[in-house]
Amino acid sequence: EPAITSARQVAPEEIEQLAERLRREGKRIVFTNDCFDLLHRGHVEYLTASRKLGDVLIVGVNSDESVRRLKGPERPIVPQTNRLHILSTLRSVDYVVMFDADTPVDLIRLIRPDVLTKGGDYLGQQVPGAEFAKQLHLIPYIDGCSTTLAIDRIRKAA
Repeated sequence: EPAITSARQVAPEEIEQLAERLRREGKRIVFTNDCFDLLHRGHVEYLTASRKLGDVLIVGVNSDESVRRLKGPERPIVPQTNRLHILSTLRSVDYVVMFDADTPVDLIRLIRPDVLTKGGDYLGQQVPGAEFAKQLHLIPYIDGCSTTLAIDRIRKAA
């Protein structure tokens, strides 16, 4: 049985076993990923919509080091342990797993989800790992809801 490191946080080396168990139980697995720095309404709506596409939602979360490489040296604002904890308390999220790479391709290959979801901002773009999922579903993007916009507003107010 996979070792769950906290309520719903799964160690990366245990994710394949967890996915296999869920599949044996006949569960439809949905996977998504993001940095989830400064969790906002857009994230919550996106996760809720993702969860509705299956029985179990597994969320991949970029590690602090990965976020720094992708977003720059001042990010993340919220450390990985806090981001994982917050996500693991959301009703729509069944499991969270952290990854250090720039993309979650290795996780997706191990999980082989029924559905891979990404934000609508990926329309027309190649989604890393899509070849390992049965289906790709883009969730419409909510205008005005982004971590970058929130950070910019905070900086202007300071």
